[in-house]
Amino acid sequence: MNQRSNKRTGLILSGGGARAAYQVGVLRAVADIMPQGCHNPFEIICGTSAGGLNAAGLATHADCLHDGISMLETVWGEFRTHQVYRTDWPGVLHRAARWLWTMAFGRMRRDLPVSLLDNTPLRGLLDTHIPLERIQQAIDNGYLDALCITASGYSTGESISFFQGAPHLDGWNRSRRVGIRTAISIDHLLASAAIPMLFPAVRVNREYFGDGAVRQHAPISPALHLGAERVMVIGVGGQPSEAEREKSLSYPSIAQIVSHILSSSFVDSLESDIERLTRINKTISLIPEEARHQSTLRPVDVMVISPSAQVLDTIAMRHADALPKSIRMFVRGSGATQRSGSGVLSYLLFEAAYCQDLIQLGYLDGCARKDEMKLFFNITDTPSEKPVSNVVEFKRG
Repeated sequence: MNQRSNKRTGLILSGGGARAAYQVGVLRAVADIMPQGCHNPFEIICGTSAGGLNAAGLATHADCLHDGISMLETVWGEFRTHQVYRTDWPGVLHRAARWLWTMAFGRMRRDLPVSLLDNTPLRGLLDTHIPLERIQQAIDNGYLDALCITASGYSTGESISFFQGAPHLDGWNRSRRVGIRTAISIDHLLASAAIPMLFPAVRVNREYFGDGAVRQHAPISPALHLGAERVMVIGVGGQPSEAEREKSLSYPSIAQIVSHILSSSFVDSLESDIERLTRINKTISLIPEEARHQSTLRPVDVMVISPSAQVLDTIAMRHADALPKSIRMFVRGSGATQRSGSGVLSYLLFEAAYCQDLIQLGYLDGCARKDEMKLFFNITDTPSEKPVSNVVEFKRG
């Protein structure tokens, strides 16, 4: 087997709240075609929002791919919503009251965060499971070139890609897109995952940041700036079913509108960037070979894996009752517990059964692309490859 080629390989993990569990399943399928105990096959790992949390977890175990994925499987497979945001009645009601007060009378204190949900528990979860000090060790030992986490600056309106990487890597400054070298911290992860209005903004240095997907018009760009010559993209946006394509005469619910906004941030920009890169690759292929060497353009191999077979919203509806009662009561009036508004549930439903279903879906989707993945990673011999299983096993507490 040839695990690495001369091409630097980037991994793009998009945002999507609880939907990011799907990415873990795809990564498990990647691990299945790799030798047991192999190191991370991605020199550059880029993540946004919840995808940034997966990216950081993978980067901290860059010396052993299987260990990193096993850790992610354990966390996602045993998830409870209260580990991400407060679901107790006092916490939910206090946050709701502060939100309503702010809408009516303004902020009492400028330093108090205002959001519909309190994601304080997430900081503790990240502290426990993601040893960020291992990122620099992985870079120094040659297992990783860079980890990049993208967030959106509320003051500048810029998409800031914070990266921790090898000494030869430089930052960049493009229109509304900036790359800044730094040591990745929990604050960067929380800032990237701070969905506007749902979770509070996070201050990093002198600016407050929110979810990285909001202003990220070119999600693949950071990986290319950091030297990737081929990229694997794992998205979380499922294709609508025929029933969902049918027009409805009923007025959209609040949850349906919010789901539409979230999808425009987490899904649309990534799909557009993939289309743009595909067009560029096609254009480059039409340039004569002798002229191509004189151009700064270079082709980039792209492999995209995103949900298929089942619609994520449908899976979320099957597990709607697993959402804590306080949150179900909180979002019921918006229509989130109805079929048309189930998209919101698919982002907020951090419950084990739902996440396990998404991991399973990602695993099966990845296994279905096994031959393509072997070509992508230039794998010619996989003597240790395990047979594809229809079940992803989870550790039970």
